[in-house]
Amino acid sequence: MKRTLSLLLGLSLFAATSVVAQEAKKVAPKKVAAPAVKLPVQPADVAAPKLDPKDGQIQAGFAKSHDAFVEIAKKGEAQVVFLGDSITAGWNGHKALFDKEYAQYKAANFGIGGDRTQHVLWRVENGEFDGIKPKAVVLMIGTNNAGVAENSPEQIAAGIKNIIDAIHKRSPETKVLLLAIFPRGEKEDPKTNPGRAKNQAVNAIIAKLDDGKKVHFFDIGAKFLKPDGTLTVDIMKDRLHLTDAGYQIEADAIREKLASLVK
Repeated sequence: MKRTLSLLLGLSLFAATSVVAQEAKKVAPKKVAAPAVKLPVQPADVAAPKLDPKDGQIQAGFAKSHDAFVEIAKKGEAQVVFLGDSITAGWNGHKALFDKEYAQYKAANFGIGGDRTQHVLWRVENGEFDGIKPKAVVLMIGTNNAGVAENSPEQIAAGIKNIIDAIHKRSPETKVLLLAIFPRGEKEDPKTNPGRAKNQAVNAIIAKLDDGKKVHFFDIGAKFLKPDGTLTVDIMKDRLHLTDAGYQIEADAIREKLASLVK
Protein backbone atom coordinates (compact mmCIF):
# COMPACT_ATOMS: atom_id res chain seq x y z
CA MET A 1 0.00 0.00 0.00
CA LYS A 2 2.80 2.40 0.94
CA ARG A 3 4.52 1.68 -2.37
CA THR A 4 1.27 2.42 -4.24
CA LEU A 5 0.76 5.70 -2.38
CA SER A 6 4.34 6.75 -3.12
CA LEU A 7 3.88 5.96 -6.78
CA LEU A 8 0.63 7.93 -6.95
CA LEU A 9 2.21 10.85 -5.15
CA GLY A 10 5.14 10.83 -7.57
CA LEU A 11 2.84 10.78 -10.58
CA SER A 12 0.83 13.65 -9.16
CA LEU A 13 3.94 15.75 -8.62
CA PHE A 14 5.17 14.97 -12.16
CA ALA A 15 1.80 15.96 -13.63
CA ALA A 16 1.74 19.16 -11.62
CA THR A 17 5.28 20.02 -12.74
CA SER A 18 4.36 19.40 -16.39
CA VAL A 19 1.32 21.66 -16.12
CA VAL A 20 3.41 24.45 -14.56
CA ALA A 21 6.04 24.07 -17.29
CA GLN A 22 3.41 24.24 -20.02
CA GLU A 23 1.83 27.31 -18.47
CA ALA A 24 5.25 28.93 -18.18
CA LYS A 25 5.78 28.38 -21.90
CA LYS A 26 2.48 30.07 -22.67
CA VAL A 27 3.28 33.19 -20.66
CA ALA A 28 7.01 33.36 -21.44
CA PRO A 29 7.72 36.61 -23.30
CA LYS A 30 8.75 36.22 -26.90
CA LYS A 31 12.16 37.45 -27.94
CA VAL A 32 11.77 40.56 -30.02
CA ALA A 33 14.25 40.92 -32.88
CA ALA A 34 16.28 44.09 -32.82
CA PRO A 35 14.89 46.61 -35.30
CA ALA A 36 16.88 46.98 -38.51
CA VAL A 37 18.87 50.16 -38.94
CA LYS A 38 17.57 52.46 -41.63
CA LEU A 39 20.54 52.88 -43.93
CA PRO A 40 21.12 56.12 -45.82
CA VAL A 41 20.78 56.03 -49.59
CA GLN A 42 24.28 55.91 -51.02
CA PRO A 43 24.97 57.96 -54.16
CA ALA A 44 26.19 55.72 -56.97
CA ASP A 45 29.18 57.96 -57.72
CA VAL A 46 30.59 58.38 -54.22
CA ALA A 47 32.82 55.70 -52.67
CA ALA A 48 31.12 53.87 -49.81
CA PRO A 49 31.41 50.42 -48.20
CA LYS A 50 28.49 48.02 -48.13
CA LEU A 51 26.63 48.38 -44.83
CA ASP A 52 24.72 45.81 -42.78
CA PRO A 53 21.09 46.84 -42.17
CA LYS A 54 21.19 45.06 -38.79
CA ASP A 55 23.66 47.46 -37.22
CA GLY A 56 24.74 49.96 -39.85
CA GLN A 57 28.34 48.70 -39.75
CA ILE A 58 30.41 47.45 -42.68
CA GLN A 59 28.94 44.13 -43.79
CA ALA A 60 31.11 41.28 -42.52
CA GLY A 61 31.11 39.25 -45.75
CA PHE A 62 31.97 42.32 -47.79
CA ALA A 63 34.86 43.18 -45.46
CA LYS A 64 36.17 39.62 -45.51
CA SER A 65 36.18 39.45 -49.31
CA HIS A 66 37.73 42.90 -49.60
CA ASP A 67 40.55 41.98 -47.19
CA ALA A 68 41.24 38.82 -49.21
CA PHE A 69 41.44 40.84 -52.43
CA VAL A 70 43.83 43.32 -50.82
CA GLU A 71 46.15 40.43 -49.93
CA ILE A 72 46.00 39.14 -53.52
CA ALA A 73 46.79 42.64 -54.79
CA LYS A 74 49.84 42.89 -52.52
CA LYS A 75 51.38 39.90 -54.31
CA GLY A 76 51.31 41.89 -57.55
CA GLU A 77 50.99 38.79 -59.75
CA ALA A 78 47.67 39.10 -61.58
CA GLN A 79 47.89 40.36 -65.14
CA VAL A 80 44.09 40.45 -65.43
CA VAL A 81 41.55 41.39 -62.75
CA PHE A 82 37.84 40.74 -63.06
CA LEU A 83 36.01 43.42 -61.09
CA GLY A 84 32.30 43.60 -60.32
CA ASP A 85 29.33 42.14 -58.47
CA SER A 86 27.76 38.67 -58.18
CA ILE A 87 27.88 38.10 -61.93
CA THR A 88 31.65 38.46 -61.75
CA ALA A 89 31.87 36.55 -58.46
CA GLY A 90 29.90 33.76 -60.13
CA TRP A 91 33.01 32.79 -62.07
CA ASN A 92 34.16 31.16 -58.82
CA GLY A 93 31.53 28.49 -59.39
CA HIS A 94 32.94 27.78 -62.85
CA LYS A 95 36.60 27.38 -61.93
CA ALA A 96 37.44 24.89 -64.68
CA LEU A 97 36.28 27.30 -67.39
CA PHE A 98 37.85 30.31 -65.65
CA ASP A 99 41.20 28.54 -65.35
CA LYS A 100 41.04 27.28 -68.94
CA GLU A 101 40.44 30.79 -70.26
CA TYR A 102 42.38 32.99 -67.84
CA ALA A 103 45.02 30.99 -65.94
CA GLN A 104 47.56 32.17 -68.49
CA TYR A 105 46.97 35.70 -67.19
CA LYS A 106 47.17 34.70 -63.52
CA ALA A 107 43.71 36.23 -63.38
CA ALA A 108 42.17 37.36 -60.11
CA ASN A 109 38.44 37.55 -59.45
CA PHE A 110 37.47 40.62 -57.40
CA GLY A 111 33.70 40.12 -57.62
CA ILE A 112 31.40 40.52 -54.60
CA GLY A 113 27.72 39.62 -54.70
CA GLY A 114 25.36 42.54 -54.23
CA ASP A 115 27.95 45.21 -54.92
CA ARG A 116 26.98 48.50 -56.50
CA THR A 117 29.16 51.07 -58.19
CA GLN A 118 29.90 52.93 -54.95
CA HIS A 119 31.06 49.73 -53.27
CA VAL A 120 33.49 48.82 -56.05
CA LEU A 121 34.80 52.39 -56.04
CA TRP A 122 35.39 52.14 -52.29
CA ARG A 123 37.22 48.85 -52.74
CA VAL A 124 39.54 50.28 -55.38
CA GLU A 125 40.24 53.32 -53.21
CA ASN A 126 40.95 51.15 -50.17
CA GLY A 127 43.68 48.81 -51.24
CA GLU A 128 42.49 46.43 -53.94
CA PHE A 129 44.81 48.02 -56.49
CA ASP A 130 47.70 48.80 -54.19
CA GLY A 131 50.74 46.77 -55.22
CA ILE A 132 49.12 45.42 -58.35
CA LYS A 133 49.40 46.76 -61.88
CA PRO A 134 47.41 44.42 -64.11
CA LYS A 135 47.64 44.67 -67.85
CA ALA A 136 43.84 44.63 -68.06
CA VAL A 137 40.75 44.88 -65.89
CA VAL A 138 37.45 43.35 -66.98
CA LEU A 139 34.90 45.64 -65.37
CA MET A 140 31.14 45.21 -65.23
CA ILE A 141 29.08 46.87 -62.51
CA GLY A 142 25.81 48.75 -62.07
CA THR A 143 22.93 46.30 -62.31
CA ASN A 144 22.40 46.37 -58.54
CA ASN A 145 22.01 50.14 -58.70
CA ALA A 146 19.12 49.75 -61.13
CA GLY A 147 16.61 49.12 -58.37
CA VAL A 148 17.57 52.24 -56.42
CA ALA A 149 15.32 55.06 -57.54
CA GLU A 150 17.75 57.72 -56.34
CA ASN A 151 20.54 56.27 -58.47
CA SER A 152 19.87 57.76 -61.91
CA PRO A 153 21.50 56.38 -65.06
CA GLU A 154 23.71 59.48 -65.14
CA GLN A 155 24.80 58.96 -61.55
CA ILE A 156 25.50 55.26 -62.08
CA ALA A 157 27.53 56.05 -65.18
CA ALA A 158 29.46 58.67 -63.19
CA GLY A 159 30.20 56.01 -60.58
CA ILE A 160 31.61 53.71 -63.28
CA LYS A 161 33.77 56.54 -64.63
CA ASN A 162 35.07 57.21 -61.13
CA ILE A 163 36.01 53.53 -60.76
CA ILE A 164 38.03 53.68 -63.99
CA ASP A 165 39.71 56.90 -62.89
CA ALA A 166 40.56 55.35 -59.52
CA ILE A 167 42.13 52.34 -61.23
CA HIS A 168 44.21 54.52 -63.53
CA LYS A 169 45.32 56.70 -60.64
CA ARG A 170 46.91 53.59 -59.13
CA SER A 171 47.88 51.78 -62.32
CA PRO A 172 48.08 54.27 -65.22
CA GLU A 173 48.93 51.73 -67.91
CA THR A 174 46.14 49.27 -67.13
CA LYS A 175 43.63 48.84 -69.93
CA VAL A 176 40.00 48.55 -68.92
CA LEU A 177 37.67 46.23 -70.81
CA LEU A 178 34.44 47.91 -69.83
CA LEU A 179 31.57 45.52 -70.37
CA ALA A 180 28.10 46.90 -70.92
CA ILE A 181 25.76 45.91 -68.09
CA PHE A 182 24.17 42.62 -69.09
CA PRO A 183 20.44 42.46 -69.91
CA ARG A 184 18.16 41.28 -67.14
CA GLY A 185 14.55 40.12 -66.89
CA GLU A 186 12.63 38.04 -69.39
CA LYS A 187 11.71 40.77 -71.86
CA GLU A 188 12.40 44.37 -72.67
CA ASP A 189 9.45 46.14 -71.08
CA PRO A 190 9.74 49.49 -69.24
CA LYS A 191 6.68 48.65 -67.12
CA THR A 192 7.42 45.08 -66.05
CA ASN A 193 11.19 45.17 -66.41
CA PRO A 194 12.43 48.72 -65.68
CA GLY A 195 15.85 47.38 -64.66
CA ARG A 196 16.76 46.42 -68.21
CA ALA A 197 15.74 49.81 -69.57
CA LYS A 198 17.74 51.62 -66.88
CA ASN A 199 20.81 49.52 -67.56
CA GLN A 200 20.52 50.28 -71.27
CA ALA A 201 20.45 53.98 -70.44
CA VAL A 202 23.63 53.56 -68.38
CA ASN A 203 25.28 51.65 -71.22
CA ALA A 204 24.51 54.43 -73.68
CA ILE A 205 26.40 56.85 -71.44
CA ILE A 206 29.41 54.71 -70.55
CA ALA A 207 29.90 53.72 -74.19
CA LYS A 208 31.30 57.24 -74.60
CA LEU A 209 34.11 56.45 -72.13
CA ASP A 210 35.76 54.33 -74.82
CA ASP A 211 38.91 56.14 -75.92
CA GLY A 212 40.35 53.26 -77.97
CA LYS A 213 43.46 53.30 -75.80
CA LYS A 214 43.00 52.62 -72.10
CA VAL A 215 39.22 52.19 -72.00
CA HIS A 216 37.46 49.79 -74.34
CA PHE A 217 33.67 49.56 -74.11
CA PHE A 218 32.34 46.18 -75.18
CA ASP A 219 28.64 45.33 -75.35
CA ILE A 220 28.02 41.58 -75.55
CA GLY A 221 24.48 41.71 -74.18
CA ALA A 222 22.79 40.66 -77.42
CA LYS A 223 24.65 37.35 -77.32
CA PHE A 224 22.60 36.30 -74.30
CA LEU A 225 19.26 37.05 -75.95
CA LYS A 226 17.01 35.35 -78.45
CA PRO A 227 16.26 37.29 -81.68
CA ASP A 228 13.10 38.72 -80.11
CA GLY A 229 15.04 40.03 -77.09
CA THR A 230 13.90 37.31 -74.72
CA LEU A 231 16.30 36.18 -71.99
CA THR A 232 15.87 32.50 -71.10
CA VAL A 233 16.70 30.59 -67.92
CA ASP A 234 19.06 28.43 -69.97
CA ILE A 235 21.40 31.41 -70.14
CA MET A 236 20.59 33.14 -66.86
CA LYS A 237 18.98 30.88 -64.27
CA ASP A 238 17.01 33.72 -62.67
CA ARG A 239 17.29 35.98 -65.70
CA LEU A 240 20.13 37.82 -64.00
CA HIS A 241 22.88 35.37 -63.00
CA LEU A 242 24.65 33.31 -65.62
CA THR A 243 24.43 29.55 -66.02
CA ASP A 244 27.24 27.34 -67.37
CA ALA A 245 26.06 28.22 -70.87
CA GLY A 246 26.01 31.91 -70.01
CA TYR A 247 29.58 31.96 -68.76
CA GLN A 248 30.69 30.08 -71.85
CA ILE A 249 29.02 32.77 -73.99
CA GLU A 250 30.88 35.47 -72.07
CA ALA A 251 34.21 33.65 -72.36
CA ASP A 252 33.79 33.17 -76.10
CA ALA A 253 32.72 36.78 -76.58
CA ILE A 254 35.61 38.48 -74.80
CA ARG A 255 38.44 36.05 -75.59
CA GLU A 256 40.00 37.83 -78.56
CA LYS A 257 39.39 41.32 -77.23
CA LEU A 258 40.97 40.54 -73.87
CA ALA A 259 43.96 38.87 -75.52
CA SER A 260 44.57 41.98 -77.61
CA LEU A 261 44.57 44.18 -74.50
CA VAL A 262 46.97 41.98 -72.55
CA LYS A 263 49.65 41.93 -75.28
